[in-house]
Amino acid sequence: MYFLKCHIIHNSAAFVQLPDDGYSPTGTQDVTKLINMPKFYLIVKKLHLHIGTNYRTTMSSTMTTIVTENKAAQTGESIPSVMSTATGSGILTFPLLGSPGQPTPKERGQGPFEFYPYADLLPKVFPNPSEIGEPLKDFVHVDPGLRALSHPDPRKFLQGATRIENFCPTIGAEVEGVNLTKLTPEERDELALEVARRRVMVFRGQDDFFEAGSDFWKEFGSYFGRLHVHPTGGHPEGLPEIHMIYRDENTVYYDTENITRGMWHTDMSHERQPPGLTAFFLLAHPESGGDTFFTSGVEALRRLSPGFVEYLKTLRQIQSAVDPIQVTRNGTRTRNIRRPCVTTVHPLVRRHPVTGEESLFLNPEATKGIAGYKKQESDLILSFLYDHIAGGLEGQMRVKWAPKTVVLWDNRVTMHSALFDFAGRPERRHGARITPQAERPIPALSGLHLD
Repeated sequence: MYFLKCHIIHNSAAFVQLPDDGYSPTGTQDVTKLINMPKFYLIVKKLHLHIGTNYRTTMSSTMTTIVTENKAAQTGESIPSVMSTATGSGILTFPLLGSPGQPTPKERGQGPFEFYPYADLLPKVFPNPSEIGEPLKDFVHVDPGLRALSHPDPRKFLQGATRIENFCPTIGAEVEGVNLTKLTPEERDELALEVARRRVMVFRGQDDFFEAGSDFWKEFGSYFGRLHVHPTGGHPEGLPEIHMIYRDENTVYYDTENITRGMWHTDMSHERQPPGLTAFFLLAHPESGGDTFFTSGVEALRRLSPGFVEYLKTLRQIQSAVDPIQVTRNGTRTRNIRRPCVTTVHPLVRRHPVTGEESLFLNPEATKGIAGYKKQESDLILSFLYDHIAGGLEGQMRVKWAPKTVVLWDNRVTMHSALFDFAGRPERRHGARITPQAERPIPALSGLHLD
């Protein structure tokens, strides 16, 4: 049984003494401030009213129901104005307001009095079908890693590291002791070059990065390219450049008919200028599970015979955005979009602008076929390449998430897949992705026509 003591002064302010139950902040809290935070969950159903003096009212409550999306969080109204008097003298009831299409905290298995510190970073703003924006315009991208090529020591930014360990020879490095928030512009250039060379870098112990907040995250990401705004996904209020991923035990995925929920892909590859260096970090993660796998497109290409590689270099692929259909708890519906869907021609083998390395570049989520080929011909080639990538263990690595971890990878030469093996458990996986765009893919075969 949980109890709440609440004092309302002049019907405008409220303070609660929250119990030390492992979920809530302890001590006296100003509820009018707390519930005005986005997605604050107030665990209250009935308040028993005791009249005091001088407009001072004392309330006590027995917690019986989880209330989500309290009206005050939506309108900014004070606590008393969202109460309604129920049948029977002196009993006040909060309205039970839910968030459309989202599971309630009870369904998520969350305990009472949970105060989620990243509630303001939940994906809340989704596309409005009446406000379709313009397609993204081309821009000139100069990769910061190019500047680091002329540095006397391009890995100088790692000098303060207390640990550097490669995941495997072909991909990935794990770093401790380097503070991403303290890097100078020259060191950021070196970071871009090292990410291009190692494909993926995992930075542990990034407390300052998390505490720096969204303004810093955007500034950090924009150093490496124009920040991409997801065409269909949700973002926090006022932060369209930060793409949020949220999964919990009640989320229904679009691939529930498949035997696995993993899918190798590269982010937003259908854009004319897909992402380059990309940052991702988890604000909340399961106690175990929810890992992310990465694989190297460079290594996948290297393991094919030279003659076949030369043939692949002549091929162009047709990519378009993911079919804007999503599966919700109530069935299938059309997903709204922020701008018109685009169809793009990309090379099947691309060249990295900094390292010069060649890489397979394709995406099961977006590659619709090989230009100029019949469907059966295209499917045969793509199916072989997808199987080759999935089975290429020599070029793969697995990131196990830990608190205050930031992962940087180069979307131009990698594919990745999240593992949703925590389904059915009362845990959440809440992540933020910062996605700077890069150059239009450079064909490995000089003169390959894309337009």
